[in-house]
Amino acid sequence: MIGKLKGLVESIADDKALIDVNGVCYECHCSGRTLTSMPAKGEAVALFIETYVREDQLKLFGFISESEKQWFLLLMTVQGVGAKVALAILSTLSASELSSSIALQDKAMVGRAPGVGPKVAQRIVSELKGKAPVGGTIDAGVQGLQEAIGEGVATGNVADAVSALTNLGYAQAQASAAVARIIAKEGDDLETEKLIRLGLKELSS
Repeated sequence: MIGKLKGLVESIADDKALIDVNGVCYECHCSGRTLTSMPAKGEAVALFIETYVREDQLKLFGFISESEKQWFLLLMTVQGVGAKVALAILSTLSASELSSSIALQDKAMVGRAPGVGPKVAQRIVSELKGKAPVGGTIDAGVQGLQEAIGEGVATGNVADAVSALTNLGYAQAQASAAVARIIAKEGDDLETEKLIRLGLKELSS
């Protein structure tokens, strides 16, 4: 089994890259985010690899980070999510956005990915709740608040502040993260108006 490839970029296509490892070129299927993060042709790159073996095919999936690979494997545990859909999700959402979407139970955010219908999006946010990969990119305090919002148990001032910020055009993940950072510094007993004001300042900084 191949766990990681270190070599030179031979070529990059729409959904895959060829990596030259000492004269042997490996075809790696990748998310759009990984492909755009890769260096130019001829430059060195390292990809975390998941080897996909089926009776009629053998594919290598490449990821620019261990976190992205772990999300790929986690997404594939959900019924209706195959490799193609998992890559589409990882091409559309960053690891932190995916973490936030699941914590907030925001199926609409997950549903932005091509090939992800409402039922699959609902299964993803439901089944992967609390299962973010270890060492994820989202702060524990932020995730805790987002889970409270997603479950509808956040305190009134917090829920109202997040709602007000989203009504002003900010994404729910951005708004809840900003409010969480304020609470971490100021405490959770601030009045709604002050939370909104500080939230706007946080989001514009």
